[in-house]
Amino acid sequence: MNMSKTIHNFFGHLKTINKHKMLVMKYCFRCGMIRQGLLHDLSKYSPTEFFAGVKYYQEGKRSPIGPEKMDKGFSEAWLHHKAHNKHHWLYWVDQGLPGKGIVVYKMPENYFLESVLDRISASKNYSGDSYTESSPYEFFQKSEERFLMNPEDSARTSELLKYLADNGEEKTLQLIAKLYREFKKK
Repeated sequence: MNMSKTIHNFFGHLKTINKHKMLVMKYCFRCGMIRQGLLHDLSKYSPTEFFAGVKYYQEGKRSPIGPEKMDKGFSEAWLHHKAHNKHHWLYWVDQGLPGKGIVVYKMPENYFLESVLDRISASKNYSGDSYTESSPYEFFQKSEERFLMNPEDSARTSELLKYLADNGEEKTLQLIAKLYREFKKK
């Protein structure tokens, strides 16, 4: 990669991840999740994730994870990211007790709610001008991951994203804030 392209990708990727982080942080703050908003996706600035993002930068239109997988057969950046961020359902996958195989645990409520805000923000960032409040729901319905997630988390993700499509962002953020307040009371 030539120096000019590297510099372009560096600043383009930095802009993309900053935009995503700021949007999730704004959503988290609105829902009362201050700590999670501040800490969201800090691993994206680590060398493992950041430099892969620069190398496989996609002009902010899609994640660099797919192109890294196409090139190497796996994404070291994604393996690092999902292992360091509790708002990803794959963080909660583990080997069960002997004879139990792989277990996909239900996400704790605070991380689950952050994951929904993360999906909305990612959809908004990568869709650009074509984003609608139905975009996150439509993307989730097409994804294979929903069949692999903890069934309760998958159903609730679908439900909240459908709520966004039907009722809009403001009401959805109010609902997530309410769910978070209920979680904090416990």
